[in-house]
Amino acid sequence: MTLEIFLTLLVVVLTLVAFLREWSSPDVLALSILCLLVALGLVGMGEMSVVFKNEAPLTIAALFVIGGALEKSGAVDQIGRLLQSKVNGGVRSSILVFTIVSAFFSAWMNNTAIVAILLPVVLGFARSKDIPASKLLIPLSYSSILGGCCTLIGTSTNLLVNGSLKDMGLEPMSMFAIAPVGVPLAIAGIAYMTIFGPKILSSRSSITGTLQIELRTLPLYHLLVGESSSLIGQKVFDTELASRDGGIHVLEVRRRGARVMLPLSEVTIEKNDRFLVAFHRRKRKALGAQELFGKLGVDELSQVDGIISELVIPAGSSLAGRSMARADFRQRYNCVVLAVHRDGQNITKKMSDLSLEAGDTLLVITATNNLPSLKATRDFVLTDEAKSDTEISEDKPVKKWPIFFSWAVLITVVLTVSVTDLLSRMNVGVPAIPIHYASMVGALALLWAKILTPRDAYASIDWQVLLMLYGLLGLGMAMQGTGTAQWLAGHLVNMASGFVSKEMLPFVLLWLVFLFTSLLTEVLSNNATAVMLVPIVVRLAEELGVDSRPFIMVVTIAASCAFMLPMGYQTHMMVFGPGGYRFSDYIKAGIPLNLMAWVITCTIVPFVWSF
Repeated sequence: MTLEIFLTLLVVVLTLVAFLREWSSPDVLALSILCLLVALGLVGMGEMSVVFKNEAPLTIAALFVIGGALEKSGAVDQIGRLLQSKVNGGVRSSILVFTIVSAFFSAWMNNTAIVAILLPVVLGFARSKDIPASKLLIPLSYSSILGGCCTLIGTSTNLLVNGSLKDMGLEPMSMFAIAPVGVPLAIAGIAYMTIFGPKILSSRSSITGTLQIELRTLPLYHLLVGESSSLIGQKVFDTELASRDGGIHVLEVRRRGARVMLPLSEVTIEKNDRFLVAFHRRKRKALGAQELFGKLGVDELSQVDGIISELVIPAGSSLAGRSMARADFRQRYNCVVLAVHRDGQNITKKMSDLSLEAGDTLLVITATNNLPSLKATRDFVLTDEAKSDTEISEDKPVKKWPIFFSWAVLITVVLTVSVTDLLSRMNVGVPAIPIHYASMVGALALLWAKILTPRDAYASIDWQVLLMLYGLLGLGMAMQGTGTAQWLAGHLVNMASGFVSKEMLPFVLLWLVFLFTSLLTEVLSNNATAVMLVPIVVRLAEELGVDSRPFIMVVTIAASCAFMLPMGYQTHMMVFGPGGYRFSDYIKAGIPLNLMAWVITCTIVPFVWSF
């Protein structure tokens, strides 16, 4: 072992620990690892810029824009509403329909976006059909992962592996290269969830159910502090308007037409102040709204519709790692938090100083017309549909052409890449158009057609993912350039050859590679797992004297097969709170699916890509 190999392995271990312990956000960790590799001389100063020439992040950014157009145009929402009205309400038929839709769309769009779009649809459907949401949400998350295993653009991992292959001078993957494995795997997974899901998945309540809140809608009152009000001159916290124990919640304070952006503890009430308050009382002994208003000397100006809703904090939210007090939550988002759901527990005390985490579910009171604004922040995944003014209504029909045009762009990108790749392989003189160029042209077409504004396009891109990919690519370069991948592969082959015959060695190692990749991706980012293992399996194949393609495909599929832990995939954390799940629910449902993916993938791969 050389010093370079030792240092590279040390950085790999550091990377694993940093991601597992969540020392910082994934993008900060990945870029820090890249800088560390350069500082240690494992990646040259000049080679550092090569990382940013990789086409995978560019492709992913363009596909995020196309996915954003499909989301904004309402293409997926329309299908969700259609399903809500057409599905009969049986548990198995509901699982079947929603998993098929989730898997199909995830083959072409980012699976996190698909789950975010379908989550309120599924929850609304579950409420209307009196089905426990816990029976539907884990299948929704699982099927979005399985759908991503069917095409090159299904997940960022697939594109990242493809970019790594090009960097290593290997033949890149075509659009449907992994479909021979991904499609059977998706079909088997959907069948498993449809047949066994109703029995395996427990009937659990979400945070709304566990807090025994019967009515999810309630009026919000606009109040005016009159000249004779007893409130004038008092701190808001010293009055009954801030009596959370009495079920009264202040959402907003306005003074001279402008919102007061101070914490309620610092606001002294003045004449003509306006308040937006909610009454959420489970104890009926307290005064009613009208009696309290008369007692306090405030006038009711109007009422607006309010809703008790659940907001899920996704990875990448600006709230992750911050407390509600530091984030000025009430002032910033126009809602008040009743409880925080984390790890199966409901936190209702001392919430303002609680550091929020990705996967937390917040039970909030807000105005119904505030939901679109909450969605636009991208700090939350909504569990209730946010209907904007441009959405479907009886008075204003939805525009069809943005939906058709958005789908046409995506289909054109897929066909262009697939057909030109096929024709180039047939040597008919047609050059293959790379996916990064086709997707970029498609994104620009949407901008020229004004389906999206440039601001919308930038907002639709998950920049954290892109920066993380750039940082991780440096780790792959170090493993290959320092000979670490070859060193690890050689030791693995030597160790295994003592127990297995030479003829069976590639097959045995193929199964072991899938198992190791699948276990690693449960606790580590799937992108980080793929970047680290692709160079190793390529060198492993060279040591065995066989084609590397079977091993590459196994790593690509296995890096997405994280089903048994809630932290294994971002979509799992998105449904964790709304489904009222416990850690054991994922283990019980996910282990059989992991084993099924292991058997199906390692059985099919050698037949499609021979050694």
